[in-house]
This record gives sequence, C-alpha cells and structure tokens, in this order.
Amino acid sequence: MIPSVLPTYNRAPLEFERGEGTWLIATDGSRYLDMGAGIGVNALGHAHPALVAALGAQAGKLWHLSNLYRIPEQQALADALVEKTFADTVFFTNSGTESCELAVKMARKYWYDKGQPDRVNIVTFSGAFHGRSSAAIAAAGSEKMTKGFGPLLPGFVHLPFAAHDAVLSNAIDDTVAAILVEPVQGEGGIRPLPDPCLKGLRELCDQTGTLLIFDEVQCGMGRTGRLFAHEWAGVAPDIMMIAKGIGGGFPLGAVLATEGAASGMTAGTHGSTYGGNPLACAVGKAVLEIVGAPAFLDEVNRKAGLLRQRLEGLVASHPDVFDLVRGVGLMLGLKCRVPNTDLVQAGYAERLLTVPAADNVVRLLPPLNITEDEIAEAVARLDAAAAAVTRKEAGA
Repeated sequence: MIPSVLPTYNRAPLEFERGEGTWLIATDGSRYLDMGAGIGVNALGHAHPALVAALGAQAGKLWHLSNLYRIPEQQALADALVEKTFADTVFFTNSGTESCELAVKMARKYWYDKGQPDRVNIVTFSGAFHGRSSAAIAAAGSEKMTKGFGPLLPGFVHLPFAAHDAVLSNAIDDTVAAILVEPVQGEGGIRPLPDPCLKGLRELCDQTGTLLIFDEVQCGMGRTGRLFAHEWAGVAPDIMMIAKGIGGGFPLGAVLATEGAASGMTAGTHGSTYGGNPLACAVGKAVLEIVGAPAFLDEVNRKAGLLRQRLEGLVASHPDVFDLVRGVGLMLGLKCRVPNTDLVQAGYAERLLTVPAADNVVRLLPPLNITEDEIAEAVARLDAAAAAVTRKEAGA
C-alpha cells in the first residue's frame, strides 16, 4: 500500500522533536550536530530567540491578510532589502521554486513590452538546480530532473557549466531574454562560478541587452560571508531569486529586481495568496537585521576560514575517503572518493547531519552562528565517520 505521505523522499530513519541552535534532539533524546541546517534554510540555527520572539509577537496580531491589502511587515522587509541590495523592488514568494517561476516570467514580459515577443529563451548551465516546478526542471534540463515529466516547458538553452566565452557568446542571439545562473551551485556539488566568469556574464549582458538573473536561493543571505554571493565579484544582476535563509526556517522567498527589469510586471501580471504574509515577513525582517550586520558577516568569514582549514586537514588525513574541499564561506563541499552517501550514513552513527549533493559531494551548510567549539566537534565527528567508512571499505 502507498503510505499516507506521498513517497517521493528517500528519508533517513531519524525523527526530531526540537532544536537548539546548531543541535537537533531526536525523539529518543539523542543530540545531533546539524551541519545541514535544513539544506541551508536555518541560517541562525534552531529556535533562535530573536526569530521566536518575532514570530510570537506577530502571531498574536495577524497571520494572513492576502495581498488585497497593504501589509506593513511586507513593506518593511521590502524596504530593508532594497536598502541593502542592488534592487529597486521586491516580490515575495513562499519558496525558491516560486521565485524561479516569477524570474522567468519577469524576463519574458520585459521583452514582450519592449516589442520583442520572440525574445523568450533563458540560457542556463549544466548542474543547475532552480526548483522542481515545470519551469524550474526545464531550466535545469538534467535527465534526473525531467525524465517522465514531458513535454517540457520550451524556451531554455542549456550550456556547460562555466562555458567558454566563445560558446556562451554564440548562444546569445535575438531570441535570448536572459541568462540564469547560480553564483555558487548548491545541489550541483558546491561549485562556485569564478569571479571573472560572473564579471564576464555581466559584461556580455550589458553588451547585448540580455537580462542577468542570479539564483541565490542557497548561496545568499550571508552563506558565503557577504549578504549575497555575487557581491564578491563586484557585479549585480538585473533580477535575483532568494529563499531558504531569508526566512530562517519559516517559508519565505522573494524576487528582487531593478526598476527596468521589473517594468513589465504591472497590476494583475502576477500574484500569490500567501506570499509576503505578515508572519513570514516579520521573521524575515528579524533575520535580515541579524545577518545583514557587517560584524555578523565578519564572523561568518572568520569561522568559515577556521572550518575550511580544519577540513583541509581532514582531507589530508583521509586521502582514501576525500578528494578535496571546495566552496566559499559556510557553503562548503567535501568531494569524496567513496560514495558520498556512505559518508552521510556514517555521520548518522556519529550523531552528525550532512547533506549529499551531485558530483559525489557532501555538503556542509551549518547555521551561520555556529560556534568555534561546534566547528571542532563537527570535524571530529567527520573524522570518525571517515574512519568508519575506511574500515567498511576494507571489510573490517
């Protein structure tokens, strides 16, 4: 018989009842060190006092209004995001997938209103992950994402990751509306796009008028040591998708855009029943106030350097298990020589939670406020997990 919960997830045999910062407590009382943070969602860990207070205060006033009316909490968060970013305007969603849908619509509507309705194609890159809606899987284009779900939404051009300038330049013609790229691929295996590549994309878009869309759903909100990952390259997109960390665990996403890029999105062209609800925006504002502070981001960078250093030592100690460390900030990946799922499973025995990714990578996406002691403990548990994998491979 099919279970009451649709069986689309390969779940670990773990159940948790509460969380405290970087720790999750299972129903049997066991404490697990959470180096996955809900796949980068719990940016400030579990049950952060400021977020609990913000949610509780708002819950006692208003939960939902719909976007038929003005929502003060939504306006406050939009104003704060505009102040801290390249954007002139913000539309709130409930997830990264919804943000992808709007970003695609926004780019195509931009060109339609400019009298070029055939300019609809979106250029994307191999290894990408933009969500699981029809548009998002068509954007990614991989067989794993699309098999069995045809016919696929047309209008996407897929190029190799970090495509050579000539290949990319030749792909941009008068049918292309936008280029969509993750500054750091998450699901694709923690693959940062080099700063010169991001700058090159910006220059190419400026030359051709093509819109540039950054997907910062996983790499944004302080994850790389800047509020948004593209800031390291000194460039800005025309449209940006965000979600995950912005809500600190509460469902919240957004599309940020310049006035020009958003010019086609007039009244009635898009909407959301729950997007920008008072609860989500109250929590999002609290997250942004903490994560957006320069001193907080300085600490993210300092702790990221410490974690990276210790992981490099771990790789050197287990050359049979690990190949290398890659990533930026507190968005790091361990590329494995053994099956990455073996290491994730071995981590469970050490009460350590990590996240597998493509390219045989184990993702480490801890809460941004992880402590130095917790970093040391995480690496110690990874060391024990790696040793267990080695013993298993040796048949011991």
